[in-house]
Amino acid sequence: MTEQEGFWPGGARQPFATVPYAVHLNDIASFGFPGFNPAACRTYPPQGKEDNMESPRLEYTAELLRHFTDLRDGTHGGAISRQDKERLFAAAVTLLDPHARQPLNEINTDLLLGTGEVTATGVRRRGDGLDAIWALSWPEQQAARISPVIIRAYYSAGAHHPHLQAGTAGDWPLNVFDEEQAAAQLPTLRAMASADLHNLVFQRDYRIIPAILN
Repeated sequence: MTEQEGFWPGGARQPFATVPYAVHLNDIASFGFPGFNPAACRTYPPQGKEDNMESPRLEYTAELLRHFTDLRDGTHGGAISRQDKERLFAAAVTLLDPHARQPLNEINTDLLLGTGEVTATGVRRRGDGLDAIWALSWPEQQAARISPVIIRAYYSAGAHHPHLQAGTAGDWPLNVFDEEQAAAQLPTLRAMASADLHNLVFQRDYRIIPAILN
């Protein structure tokens, strides 16, 4: 640059350059600054981390991806036949069992003051489909003649793959094939149980919750 083309610092009379934000590193390199290494300033995407099914994801988005991949490929956990999908559903219910019970037990302890009872049906055939229910019942709910808090896993006849639902809300994907995936369902199962209890209160009133009255 010349003295007329830009700010001339401190009375120095040595060639220099001002570099606008939009100038790229290859443009800067053309000035030939001593000791300047443009390659050291570049950033490159990590190698071997292509975006695919094996890339790290949040647990719930990973399950959604498994669910949508089922729809794309016409499978469920790699299974194609209804018989094989039902086998995977039964295995998923077993994996989910302690995690489905947990939020019901938490609600029983904190809100129902231990007056409730958690029950589970296990896998059962309903018509041409399968389901499994975890339920939390308690005296005030029974006296009000409303349903218990319910978490339900089901695989309907004619459905491509199974789902989860609460007694008064739904639906959620059910693509669980190992213990880690089952444990990752706990936030969803808590949300399901909370939503169901909330809706049951609206069917009657807050007095079905013992913790409110004590």
